[in-house]
Amino acid sequence: MDVRLPKLGEGAESGAVVSLLVKEGDSITKGQILLEIENEKAVAAVPSPETGKIGKIVIKVGDKISVGQVIMTLEGGAGSASPAAAAPAKAKAAPAAKAKPIAAAPVAVVEETEFSEDEESAEEGSAEKAGLPVAAAPSLRRIAFDLGIDLTKIRGSGDGGRVLTEDLRNYIQRLRAAASRGRTATVAPATSTAPAAVAYSPFQFTAPESIDFAKWGPVTRKPMASIRQTIAKRMVENAVTLPHVTQFDQADITALLELRKKYLSAYEAKGARLTVTTLLLKAVASTLKKFPIFNSSVDDTTQEIVFKDYVHLGMAVDTEQGLLVPVLRDVDKKDLVTLCKDLQALAEKARDRKISLEEMRGGTFTISNQGAIGGGHFTPIINKP
Repeated sequence: MDVRLPKLGEGAESGAVVSLLVKEGDSITKGQILLEIENEKAVAAVPSPETGKIGKIVIKVGDKISVGQVIMTLEGGAGSASPAAAAPAKAKAAPAAKAKPIAAAPVAVVEETEFSEDEESAEEGSAEKAGLPVAAAPSLRRIAFDLGIDLTKIRGSGDGGRVLTEDLRNYIQRLRAAASRGRTATVAPATSTAPAAVAYSPFQFTAPESIDFAKWGPVTRKPMASIRQTIAKRMVENAVTLPHVTQFDQADITALLELRKKYLSAYEAKGARLTVTTLLLKAVASTLKKFPIFNSSVDDTTQEIVFKDYVHLGMAVDTEQGLLVPVLRDVDKKDLVTLCKDLQALAEKARDRKISLEEMRGGTFTISNQGAIGGGHFTPIINKP
């Protein structure tokens, strides 16, 4: 049987192989980990779907692979490795990882009826026919929302009809082509959840310019890791779309340091390391309960402020692969000993790349402690939502 890459999670269609834990000829059992793949900011383990013997391994460390792609063969196994194995071949022809940047949207959006009959029939999405929500990554939904584009009008070429970045880019190009042919353009009517397309969008997805840096002197190039690409994309998006305001102050923590020193040995006896960061986490949690507006988010689709009754604090952890932000749950409800242990465990998992994507989601406020590197002040970038 062919072992294929299974679904990695919502919006996760591809990743880079960071380690292969088996070799050809190995006998394995069902559920045994075959490889680890880096997706978004997390490393996920891929288990074996059946018991058997490894035949041929068709991937190697560093390869970028997509959901449904064959990663190895298994002898003696039975059944299908994953639902993706039965996906039509055309789904593998357009992996999300190779999607081209989206061109900036035109000011006016041409209605669907402006296409020719061939174009119109090609854009009748299966989701619209079935009355189901369109399968697409959250990031792609956001782009379509900002551009005022109805995803049900787009036929997806991804696994199970999933709409990919390439599909949206091609759709926009057809809209622009139709407009350039002199047809009457009409602005798409606004709805309660998606405004009409406007001239300006905070995201200007244009093709990147290739620069020959070598013409000014010697250079060395190396591939950017998947996690670095994700961090770069998210930070630019967050810096552009969210207003940032910074305010600096100073505090005398002499008494706090003396308090920590006094109880340090008692905490160590309980297997916990009492740090200034832990004390700061507890202080921030109490402050957020007193001032809930700082523990809230804006829902752009409904224009509502969402006040959260829970306090989940993100803690920025510097790793060799980049900055990761594991989330400590219910900080306001935990005592300091538990908080010390949870913080240490999450930080170690982040540095060892054993942290899951779910453990980096759901934060309501984030703390970044740069005391170890010195300096006076810094301005972090807000990590939405």
